[in-house]
Amino acid sequence: MYGMQTKRGTTLNLTQRKWLAATALIIFALDYSSKELALNVLADGPIKVLGSFLQLKLVFNSGAAFSLASNATILLSTFAMIVAAAIFYYGRKVTSTKWAVALGLALGGIFGNLSDRIFRTPGGLKGEVVDWIQLPNWPIFNIADMSVVSAAILITYLSWKNVPFVKDKDLK
Repeated sequence: MYGMQTKRGTTLNLTQRKWLAATALIIFALDYSSKELALNVLADGPIKVLGSFLQLKLVFNSGAAFSLASNATILLSTFAMIVAAAIFYYGRKVTSTKWAVALGLALGGIFGNLSDRIFRTPGGLKGEVVDWIQLPNWPIFNIADMSVVSAAILITYLSWKNVPFVKDKDLK
């Protein structure tokens, strides 16, 4: 089934919402499983993959990228929840597959790091995020971080190219 008729007569595209949900779920699953693997494999020290260019190194980050706001984890967690809520709200209206994937990338990344903030020590929105990918002159990061950055780049590109978020005027 491609779409669904609502009481107000607008057509909501279920396919795009499925793309959003599937993308978010895949990113979350990849992030979660890679963090669990990193916790087990990298506990004894870093692994050089491509010399000093790419290393796998386990760190716990209480802040944002570049260790910014390390004392503001509750603020970061609250902001992440607000953005996730906005994605849930606007994601119901998306009719563009490209926008759905962009929102799914963002949502999956947000949930990946937010779950660390909630469930990892010390918990209660103050938990430390598991980071494990290291490049030179760059903060150590994880799949959730890559996903959020990819979403930001894709959203910027879609906006720049004027790709419509919603194709049906009734859904705007």
